[in-house]
Amino acid sequence: MRFATVGGRMKLVAASGKYVDVETASSGRLPADPQAVFERWEDLADWAGSAVDQYSGVVETYDDSALGPPSPRPRQVFAIGFNYRDHVDEAGTTVPEALQTFSKFQSAIAGPYADVVLPSQNVDWEAELVVVMGRTAHRVDELDAWGHVAGLTIGQDYSERALQMAGAFPQFSLAKSFPGFAPIGPVLVTPDELADPDDLEIECEINGEQIQSGRTSAMIFPVATLIARLSAVCTLYPGDLIFTGTPSGVGFARTPARYLSPGDVVTTRIESLGEMRQSCVGSGED
Repeated sequence: MRFATVGGRMKLVAASGKYVDVETASSGRLPADPQAVFERWEDLADWAGSAVDQYSGVVETYDDSALGPPSPRPRQVFAIGFNYRDHVDEAGTTVPEALQTFSKFQSAIAGPYADVVLPSQNVDWEAELVVVMGRTAHRVDELDAWGHVAGLTIGQDYSERALQMAGAFPQFSLAKSFPGFAPIGPVLVTPDELADPDDLEIECEINGEQIQSGRTSAMIFPVATLIARLSAVCTLYPGDLIFTGTPSGVGFARTPARYLSPGDVVTTRIESLGEMRQSCVGSGED
């Protein structure tokens, strides 16, 4: 199943590519608010399994620009650093033995086609697979981890590298949380839609030039491990996001370093999940 958020309402994406409003089509059995729907994910799955092709009278059509983030108000946004060996190598560091975890703040979340305002000339890109939780998870075993996942979507972990490295200690969370620095979308895809949810092609283009290319099977810590290790410490809630890390090809690791400029268009694709696209604009400040 595939879900999208339009105008703050949860939509089921029909096979035709059109949208079915969850609250309307379920006759009020399920809420419209995405966060409220995540709290009742099992009820949604039960209903949606037989709903996709039964509501031809309430299907809707939207332009891509209408789509919002599939989980617009998560309680928590976890992000994982250095989770691909080729990214570890290009950064000149060592393979981590423990999760390198930080947070992106909720105010950074944006839809899949929102412009990204560049606060400086030091903004980098990081294409990422994003996990959306569907059930509360605490001390979950790896074997049970996928059963707590609502679905997968695409994300970009935009980063202001000068702020990130300012001071004696890196400012990961702050530097990665400017408005619009956590776009996700375009849709949420449930794991059962995918032949192998642990092995998806991921790529990023800037102005049509391929910048990143890899497969999620190359993660050092795969999705189930991430959920098990995060939930061993924190309680993960429905709608929470996990940005799972990026493969090689980021800007700071290039010689010379390359960063985003106004007018650049960043396109991020993941196999079977679609693509999202941001246009970079200047902040208007000197």
